[in-house]
Amino acid sequence: MIVAQSVAELKSEIARLRAAGRRIAFVPTMGNLHAGHRHLMEQARRHADVVVASIYVNPLQFGPQDDFSAYPRTPEQDRTLLADAKVEVLFLPEDAAIYPRGRVASTRVEVPEVSDILCGAARPGHFRGVATVVHRLFQLVTPDVALFGKKDYQQLLVIRLMTADFGLPIEIIGVDTVRDADGLAKSSRNGYLTPEERRIAPRLYATLQALAGQIRRVTGNGYLAHEAQAAEQLEKAGFRPDYVSVRRQQDLAVPSPDDRQLVILAAVWLGRARLIDNLELDRKTAPGLSSERSLIH
Repeated sequence: MIVAQSVAELKSEIARLRAAGRRIAFVPTMGNLHAGHRHLMEQARRHADVVVASIYVNPLQFGPQDDFSAYPRTPEQDRTLLADAKVEVLFLPEDAAIYPRGRVASTRVEVPEVSDILCGAARPGHFRGVATVVHRLFQLVTPDVALFGKKDYQQLLVIRLMTADFGLPIEIIGVDTVRDADGLAKSSRNGYLTPEERRIAPRLYATLQALAGQIRRVTGNGYLAHEAQAAEQLEKAGFRPDYVSVRRQQDLAVPSPDDRQLVILAAVWLGRARLIDNLELDRKTAPGLSSERSLIH
């Protein structure tokens, strides 16, 4: 695995790959990698000849309430996972490579409306930071395809819209969520959970599954009462919900009575960990059946 720590090193390697006619897949990460990230790398391999990954803990997507310095950093473990996944190139940029004029002065990228709801409302400026760093990384890596996990559903939509609005010739692929055997979505933030919190955590996904079954049995906006009940159930189980919300898949707008392609999104606090999860559903699907495809490990 080639490790590029400067823009010059990265561009030299990308030029070599392009000269050889290689199709490039890109998976940007913030490190502290786990089985979900490995699955992203494996899926990237199916869409390209070469996989490029990056590790950069982006300060712009951390808010005042977030502890940037405390974000887990596991560089040796990360390199081992990426090498085992047969990633060809790892980009490890410093701040100056991402923000040449400094974090404050450098140009920002913002996708309005969708960035201001749900997690964007709870974490103002977060998706501006995401869009800014991903746009910069796209410029540097120039991939043919980029892959992102569906667990971060709102982030995936922000990146799809940003890519389309700038006319970037990059295919964006969403990859199904990888879960532990008890249903908890893989996340770097799971490491913040105490043993007791880890025991409780799978109830988040179980609650979304139950809510999906209820939604399929109601018409129009009858889901609203069930949405509120789900948040109440999570609170009773020990979570502090930021939101539980049923939205339209295509743009995360509040669905009309006729919308069928829906997604249930939730963000909750459990101790120090802010957990997010979601479940896609089609209201045409028979009650009790889920259209979500997630991977249980």
